[in-house]
Amino acid sequence: MKAVKYIAPLAFGLAGGLIAVAGVSLLGHGKEEPAEQLTVVGPGAVRPVVHDLSADNRTGAAGNVDLREAAKKTVPAVVNVTPVQVGRVYYGSPLDFWFGVRRGQIREEAIDMGVGSGVIITEDGYIITNNHVIENSDKIMVTLNDKRKFEAKLIGTDPNTDIALLKIDAEGLQPIEYGNSDDVVLGEWVLAVGNPYNLTSTVTAGIISAKARALGDKMNLESFLQTDAAVNPGNSGGALVNAKGELIGINTAIQSPTGSYSGYSFAVPVNVARKVVSDLKEFGRVQRAVIGISMQELTPELAKQVGTEETSGIYVAEVMRGSAAEKSGLKAGDVLCSLNGYEVKTTPQLQEQLAKYAPGDEVEVVYSRGGKEHSVKMTLQNTFGDVTVTTAEGILGARVVPLTEKERYEYRLRNGVKIEELKNGKFKAAGLGEGYIIVKINNTLIHDAEDLERAVKSAGDGGVFVTALSPRGRVEYFAFSLVN
Repeated sequence: MKAVKYIAPLAFGLAGGLIAVAGVSLLGHGKEEPAEQLTVVGPGAVRPVVHDLSADNRTGAAGNVDLREAAKKTVPAVVNVTPVQVGRVYYGSPLDFWFGVRRGQIREEAIDMGVGSGVIITEDGYIITNNHVIENSDKIMVTLNDKRKFEAKLIGTDPNTDIALLKIDAEGLQPIEYGNSDDVVLGEWVLAVGNPYNLTSTVTAGIISAKARALGDKMNLESFLQTDAAVNPGNSGGALVNAKGELIGINTAIQSPTGSYSGYSFAVPVNVARKVVSDLKEFGRVQRAVIGISMQELTPELAKQVGTEETSGIYVAEVMRGSAAEKSGLKAGDVLCSLNGYEVKTTPQLQEQLAKYAPGDEVEVVYSRGGKEHSVKMTLQNTFGDVTVTTAEGILGARVVPLTEKERYEYRLRNGVKIEELKNGKFKAAGLGEGYIIVKINNTLIHDAEDLERAVKSAGDGGVFVTALSPRGRVEYFAFSLVN
């Protein structure tokens, strides 16, 4: 009887509890209730966190972004780039110095210059990296994600955009897929993939913080993608990809008082990098297009000063004689609004759009004049005022390359370009040969191929006086006329 006395109330209690749970379940059917989760916030401290299930279904919600597939697609396409210099090392006894005995040996040894990253863009081994990663190196080593190592050939560089193109002798590689940097929007999720501090295959996430960002006088290209994805030394030349795993930028710089990541990093837009790489492969140098204007970025103060109704855009202060702008009908006082459908309200925006085109390309320019918008077709020109492209072999038959740090030290030079390949032309006829270093043309010091081309072009129908160094280090002089 005592057992029945205690069991009966317990049974009725259990039955009542089951009925209550069933009723709540029926009443709440079809509704998503907040689920209580636990998260550790400190040693021994636990607090409840409410996760709103319906938030996962909101358009653009962070919880709806999955970057795992992007990382999986991208990591195999990002490589480790190690530039190497050849230095001289003395082997001998420290006592040799004190006793004047020279029994030691001086040998040339490879010295690592640091580490960077690169991005595979073709199955047969073309790789994009930063120019500053491989600058002044004597050789470049590339390590793939599967640990295979190759010595890379330098195809070409463009210091203005900090892009370099490498080639390794390999087949069947997994290249990255190109995206479209023009379609990138603020707040879009991105991944930075590279080798910071030599930690290979590192992935960090962030968002696009700004577009067409200028960095002052640090580089000639003043139109970067800004992101808060963590980028550190060693990430340079690595990939910035969107949530689909598509390449949208080449990580290049960080804004930091310490030299390490402290908030923001910057990438060359892939549309610019892609055009640079294409030019380096086809022509050996970048084909830059210009419209031929002197310009200012319009502000309300400038608008009031010049008397225009526009308050933003690119104000045309002067139109160069014979330029693409003059031939298309642009005049001083016009305000540029867009180029081929893309807004160019700031100088970096215009610079980014022009960097995508080559001399001879036709673009549509929308501009404002007297408060009315006009549209005109314009054929872009090169810096010399024509529409032809120039090749690496196109400077009077000479293909020239920058001096390495070792050559600068050996010849005690601060400037000059070395003739790497020489075909029939004025230079060869004058007596120069491969291996000669052209230091000066007339009164112009030569630092790169563009200086050489500009100096020759400016000579016009006059004579060309060349100051050069022979491979043996002897200063020699050559003179010829450009008139046939």
